[in-house]
Amino acid sequence: MRRGAKAAIVGGAFVVLAAGAGYGMYNFVSAVQDGGGTGGAPAAVRTGPPTGAEVRETTRKFFAAWEKGEAATAASYTDNSAAAEPLLTAYAQDAHITRVRITPGTARGATVPFTVKATVSYDGTSEPLSYKSKVTIVRGLTTHRALVDWRPSVVHPRLRPGDTLVTGESASPPVEAVDRNGKVLTKDAYPSLGPILDELRDKYGAKAGGRPGVELAVRHEADGAADTPLLTLAEGRAGRLRTTLSASAQAAAETAVRMYPESSVVAVRPSTGEVLAVANHREDGFNAAFLGKLAPGSTMKILSAATLIDNGITTADGPAPCTPDAMWEGQTFHNLDGLAPNQSATLSESFARSCNTAFIKYTDDLKTDSLTREAEDRFGLGRDDWQTGVPSFDGSVPATGGPDMAAALIGQGQVQMSPLNMASVTATAMTGTFRQPVIVPLGLDGRAPARARGLPAGTVQQLRAMMHRTATSGTAAGVMAGLGGDIGAKTGSAEVDGQSRSNSWFTGYRGDVAAAAIAQDAGHGVDAAGPIVAAVLRTGG
Repeated sequence: MRRGAKAAIVGGAFVVLAAGAGYGMYNFVSAVQDGGGTGGAPAAVRTGPPTGAEVRETTRKFFAAWEKGEAATAASYTDNSAAAEPLLTAYAQDAHITRVRITPGTARGATVPFTVKATVSYDGTSEPLSYKSKVTIVRGLTTHRALVDWRPSVVHPRLRPGDTLVTGESASPPVEAVDRNGKVLTKDAYPSLGPILDELRDKYGAKAGGRPGVELAVRHEADGAADTPLLTLAEGRAGRLRTTLSASAQAAAETAVRMYPESSVVAVRPSTGEVLAVANHREDGFNAAFLGKLAPGSTMKILSAATLIDNGITTADGPAPCTPDAMWEGQTFHNLDGLAPNQSATLSESFARSCNTAFIKYTDDLKTDSLTREAEDRFGLGRDDWQTGVPSFDGSVPATGGPDMAAALIGQGQVQMSPLNMASVTATAMTGTFRQPVIVPLGLDGRAPARARGLPAGTVQQLRAMMHRTATSGTAAGVMAGLGGDIGAKTGSAEVDGQSRSNSWFTGYRGDVAAAAIAQDAGHGVDAAGPIVAAVLRTGG
């Protein structure tokens, strides 16, 4: 289904949010009769959660209208008909889904699981379609009717706000992606690669020499992401596309992230910038490994230490006192609980122990844009010019004043990074050369890579020594234990408003592999992100 094909767009986010804002409230209201002041008994209306009978009746009517292709009627049984009707219309018209049969399962309170069996037909070709979803019944805030709690995933579990369904000739020919050694990479074998393989197909399908097929797919109208194929009606011809990935490293990354919810990891080869592995374990399917924008916590101290050294403020063996607390422009910063102060600490020691206050106290010696200049000019971050081969975030280290200037030195405030960014930071720190990460060779489409100055040899020597100390006797020693060879690491934890625990960050290197990971709401760096990185480094790429 080419981009120009007719496709309905699901209603705007504002409508969705407004419609769902008040659920969970119990309202006790009355409808007062109009009249000439004589009054009358208020008419009672239903309140509270829907009854079992209401759940059964609403789902029965909704499913019946959906099966018949009566989009407007089916939408009228939802709490957001304006958003539901276009998608239900597209289901029959743009996606060409017919002979719909919906079988409800056993209700769990107000939630009813169900199975859809249908047929997708296009240009004389038909294929059966079967999937499972669920629907929840809620009380309408104004109508007080029992209604379907509308969300696109009711129609299909792969749908999100802003998505629709289409059937037709695929927007891009299929590709057979292979790793650096020619091993085929599939979504079944490597589930985390699903969104990335879709993007590679979208961008390089034609260049790889394939021929489009016919398929049912999710079209992501809201963000313009590559279509997500759901069902193939007519096979196209796949073109072969070589990537920089390593099947062994990818397998290790997939296994590692499955141990921790909402986690992501990236591994790169520092000598070339080639991405060896990228994996995510997330409910939303988002490629946070490449596109995440979160504060990196103390892993940022790699870049901060480089800034202090390159600006002649201190050195690895120079002073960096670790005090119990430090204040900057009215905000007090603390260390992690249990970290003993050391007024005579060097930068190397404070780095290895992850002392926040040692870095905060140097804020006075820096210019407002010192950290930004280091990030952009030497580490290649924050200029929006990376050409990795698929959509990616380049990191952001804005020049700020006030407390955020100090917070940035310890990876908080307005600093944003992804695991890809931090893996690149580690690679630059250990080699001195910024090599923009790539997941497909630059020569495939003549992309021009981002460039940066890199680091002086003396800075590299000091950063490697500090990261090695962290990995062997500092905060990362337990996680990195057992990894032989040339190793280095940095732990991190980033506090997030509304979370009970911090985000766990960790980055490290071993030989010619650098990796970085995040696990959201998972605690300290060694609690979750550390084991993920160690597992990937253990494979050796």
